Amino acid sequence: MFTEMFTDLKSASRLLLEAKLAPVQGTRFQPTGFPDLGAAEYRLPDGTVMLLVESPQSVANRLEATIWDTANKTVVKELQGIPYVEVYDQSGDFLTNSLLEAHRLNSNYILESKDDSFLNILKQELEIAPDKPLKFECFAKLLVKYDLNCLLHGLFLAKSEIAGGRYKMPRALSGFIEAHGVEKVVSGGVKLDRINAKGDAEQGAGNIPYHRVEYTAREIKAYFSLDLAQIYGYSLGDDVENLLIAIALWKIQKFLENGLRLRTACDLEVVALNVKKPAGFELPSIEVLSEALPKLIETAQPAFANPAITKVTYIPKPKKKKGNGATGNAPDTEAVEG
Repeated sequence: MFTEMFTDLKSASRLLLEAKLAPVQGTRFQPTGFPDLGAAEYRLPDGTVMLLVESPQSVANRLEATIWDTANKTVVKELQGIPYVEVYDQSGDFLTNSLLEAHRLNSNYILESKDDSFLNILKQELEIAPDKPLKFECFAKLLVKYDLNCLLHGLFLAKSEIAGGRYKMPRALSGFIEAHGVEKVVSGGVKLDRINAKGDAEQGAGNIPYHRVEYTAREIKAYFSLDLAQIYGYSLGDDVENLLIAIALWKIQKFLENGLRLRTACDLEVVALNVKKPAGFELPSIEVLSEALPKLIETAQPAFANPAITKVTYIPKPKKKKGNGATGNAPDTEAVEG
């Protein structure tokens, strides 16, 4: 039945999921906030007040985090064997990897190091001149080889040395959380100073009153979209395509199971999870996916780098030297790309 799932999805262009959420306790929740904006409120044409609870950027970060075992500095056991790039410092200590970095393989710790081994791998294997058309099938296969999660979460190789910085892979997996029919809950408190109630507030002393705004909502929903047409369009073969779909579904379910404590005052739980498209598709449980993933990884292994984990050393480049107009000093030729 599990393998039939992939057959059922072959004729679909999107997999759309909706999860109805509710606060674990009480009715109030705290949305994400943006600099100089605060909470993102907006209205529908019928006047319904809406609220962005979690942005697509934040949900992408949370989905990516589901597969990393922080305590053991490795991927979770269900996904052992997937390819990624690991970064060490010059002493041999672990620094980071492409699964953790905000820009994935385009991390400065991977591509802006004096150890340019991986940069040279990309340049050699893509083999695209700046004035030639891009070959996204080639790009996709390279990402499968070194970090197939980039195919789910997107990648922009902004290096001029690689096809003029034109390679950009959009997200295939995305999600966001929004609330319908919201009302503000305004409250506040006082930070008490046990020693000097009239102390200098600018120094953090004294009694300091503060306010806070939370929300209630008629309905809170999480939305997820997996672009199947994009995944199939790279002609990666059934083994890799099935693995990407299974990882995406596992990440969604793991996030909904363990990742909905978004903030101290925003702890949510799933009330219902529904498939909106394709009609009739039955979402496999996280237990079924967890059992199937090791076999799917083993089957797709010929497409991965050998070994699957590519190790690089981060060696900082010298900072760019500022030129002196009076003497005409030139900037350091090894300067970090601006």
